[in-house]
Amino acid sequence: MSLDTTHIKGMKINLIDELPEVNETAFDFTFVKSDMTEGSLYDYEDKVKVLIGLPSLETGVCKREARKFNELLGTKKGVIGIMISKDLPYSAKKICETEGISNIIFGSDYRYTDFTREFNTEMIDGPLKGLSARTIFVIDKNNVIKYVELTKDIADEPQYEKVLAAVDALL
Repeated sequence: MSLDTTHIKGMKINLIDELPEVNETAFDFTFVKSDMTEGSLYDYEDKVKVLIGLPSLETGVCKREARKFNELLGTKKGVIGIMISKDLPYSAKKICETEGISNIIFGSDYRYTDFTREFNTEMIDGPLKGLSARTIFVIDKNNVIKYVELTKDIADEPQYEKVLAAVDALL
């Protein structure tokens, strides 16, 4: 599968460019946390990082994915999950509280668009143009990308077992 296209209900959607590949160094990026403070990928250099690119936490698929990663990553020592979308931080905070998501953090890309532009997850056409495609990056403690997933369709959930296998291989 190409790492520069996804689909929405079968309609081909182009991304801004190819996603970074395994064994590339992950770009640092700045995001806005639910409490409106800023964070960056490199703030977590001592951890394995799972970046979860989402179109919006307002959708059912994204909520399910967030709940699942909250459950799966919550018990892993030395691992941080960061969900990233362009949702506003206070909206995401409300959703996370309502859904019981407390083991992974939310990072909004609305202010700088660092994540969608540096990791090339931005959809450049279709009804969700400007938002992130559904992507997963597993990044080691040295900020090297060890797993990349772009779902075939925006409505598809990621392959959780493969993500966990990539995480476990780094612990």
